[in-house]
Amino acid sequence: MARVVSLYFPRWPTDRIRKAGADGTPPPDKPMVVIAKSGSKRSICAADDAARKLGLRIGMPASKAQALVADLAMYDHDPNGDHAALDKMALWMLRQYSPVVAIDGIDGIVLDTEGADHLQGGEELMLSGMVNRLRGVGVTVRAAIADTWGAAHAIARVTSAEWTVVPVSETAKAVLGLPIVCLRLAPETVSGLRIMGIETVGQLSAMPRAPLTLRFGPQVGRRLDQMFGRAAEPIDPIRSPDIVEVSRPFAEPIGAAETIARYVGRLVKELCADLETRGVGVRRADLIVHRVDNTIQAIRAGLAKPVRDDKRLTRLLTDRIEKIDPGFGIERLSLVAVWAEPLEERQQSSSLIEETVLDVTPLIDVLGNRGLRVYRITPVASDVPERSFKRVAPMSEETGADWQSNWPRPSRLLAKPEEIEVMNVLPDSPPRTMTWRGKRRRIVRGDGPERVFGEWWLRDAELHAVRDYYLVEDENGERFWVYRQGDGVDTATGSHRWFLHGIFG
Repeated sequence: MARVVSLYFPRWPTDRIRKAGADGTPPPDKPMVVIAKSGSKRSICAADDAARKLGLRIGMPASKAQALVADLAMYDHDPNGDHAALDKMALWMLRQYSPVVAIDGIDGIVLDTEGADHLQGGEELMLSGMVNRLRGVGVTVRAAIADTWGAAHAIARVTSAEWTVVPVSETAKAVLGLPIVCLRLAPETVSGLRIMGIETVGQLSAMPRAPLTLRFGPQVGRRLDQMFGRAAEPIDPIRSPDIVEVSRPFAEPIGAAETIARYVGRLVKELCADLETRGVGVRRADLIVHRVDNTIQAIRAGLAKPVRDDKRLTRLLTDRIEKIDPGFGIERLSLVAVWAEPLEERQQSSSLIEETVLDVTPLIDVLGNRGLRVYRITPVASDVPERSFKRVAPMSEETGADWQSNWPRPSRLLAKPEEIEVMNVLPDSPPRTMTWRGKRRRIVRGDGPERVFGEWWLRDAELHAVRDYYLVEDENGERFWVYRQGDGVDTATGSHRWFLHGIFG
């Protein structure tokens, strides 16, 4: 079943102006409004949070707003600029999240995430990640995911939560209590329904369909059917001129997996030939499946580095053909390179001259497209153990940093140090015994301390903090990496509690 994400930008004009960072943009704490002109009338069409807290509202005359707030920042409404910025954001969403992305009105974006959400760790992680990334660049957004475009659109605009996930097949329960204004009906239709005493989607859906159609036309019934999933509402994905796309229409619909795989292979060869003429390789490719019932399905394949290998790309796409539901038949297949990068041609040396380097990127691509999180660890210049490494993409460039080798490091570092109970004789001596996870261990060998100082340039609280690390071995030959918070004398350096931080192999 398709899953649809709706993103709503309630402060889009003001957020767009602040995000642009042009000269004269007011500071974040200064109230700002956007003024729309209608003949000689000037009124507020958008206001940021600071302006709303001062009582300014959409539709208020500009002269009244200026009289209420002396230092108000006012900008003329630029619909073309807003739409262009929304287009740019939608193209970024197309590259990052989903093969099917479209503009939803003047303040929203809609995505069909079927076949792509597993690459983001699931629906909740994907949705919260979208909201957090947009908030980080100063864009206010509310997001919802549901079974239909109409339901996701309505929930994103009515609820106050930053993001909402409607469980599969629970759309009706989620929308029955919503106001009818969220149905994307004409204002005069909404006014007429309210005169009849209809305020919610549930009340409207309980009304006989024939009188509603006779009075308001077929749009009311169509919007209800689209919201509840009884009528299809396909999303026409956006495209930019620099996106490479090839497609194949069919005179007779196809549906067999073998037939789909055969035509996918042909489309991949066409795409690679087009990419070769442009001198680029594909990093992310989308197979768009257009069914005869006017619905769209998509399969996304990501690659660790740009390639033009038709066999490799064909394998990544055909491995997931079982995810395609042909329904009553497929009338068109499209293959889109939504992310392409320049590809450098390299001459392969003979194996008689130098040793061949094994390329692991095909394996990385297979694992990544199955939803597994593939990464590698790279060193970071820090003495604090948990800060001395970070996760990076498997094929990212080397940073030139090297691992510290002055003291031995455990093969397994715990995600969070676990507190232990120890007995030792002197502050600088290794523990004689330790109790970890309820088991008491007698220490027969120990080495240390290795003193690690706090990074005071990062946090003031670490100005005096230290840790004393010890490598200890118990009577069974198991070796552990333990530390004491503080120097064992001055409590300002730490709590003097003991922790186990790593285990040696």
